[in-house]
Amino acid sequence: MPNLEKVLLVEDDLDIQIIGRLALETVGGLTLEACSSGQDCIQVAPQFRPDLILLDVMMPGMDGPTTLTALKADPELASIPVVFMTAKVQTHEVESYKSMGAIGVIAKPFDPMTLATQVQSLWNQHHD
Repeated sequence: MPNLEKVLLVEDDLDIQIIGRLALETVGGLTLEACSSGQDCIQVAPQFRPDLILLDVMMPGMDGPTTLTALKADPELASIPVVFMTAKVQTHEVESYKSMGAIGVIAKPFDPMTLATQVQSLWNQHHD
């Protein structure tokens, strides 16, 4: 199984970006790049080459599902696993996100001490 090393966090809330950076870099030992919009994600991903994208669902402009559709349409980015982060975690919502191609969903607000473990767990399940 490939190692999870680089994560692209797509989140329009700067406070959540800071907490995510702390959770994934400091606690989780991962390399993190953060961007604030779906549009930025599409531009940053080819250069950064993340192993996984953590994608906020609710963002102005390009929301998470629209961004995921754009990623899947790009041959260079289509194989990058995507995990949605959202407060909307009803069973039917989670199923909907997975049917779009996400490998999992992490509930917001997330626990900064366990975020890296949650992400690693989804990564491992995806590669089993």
